[in-house]
Amino acid sequence: MHEFLTFASDADILAMWGVAFLGLAAFTLIMDRRRNRRARIDRIGWMPWTGLFLTFAVIGGGLLAVAIPSILRA
Repeated sequence: MHEFLTFASDADILAMWGVAFLGLAAFTLIMDRRRNRRARIDRIGWMPWTGLFLTFAVIGGGLLAVAIPSILRA
C-alpha cells in the first residue's frame, strides 16, 4: 500500500479521500436511521447525524468530482 501511495497522483489521493468521506457519510446515514427507529423517542441523543451526513457527502462528492476527470484521462 505504501508503494502505491508513493507513486499515486494527486487525483488518486483526492479520489481516496473522497471515497473515505462518502464512507463516513454512509455511516452517519445508518446512524441517523437507527436513531429515528428508536423505541423510546425521548432518548434520542445529541449527535447531529443529518448535518454530519450532509457535510461529509458534499465534501466527498466534491473531492470525487475534482478527481474523476483526471483519473479518466490517464
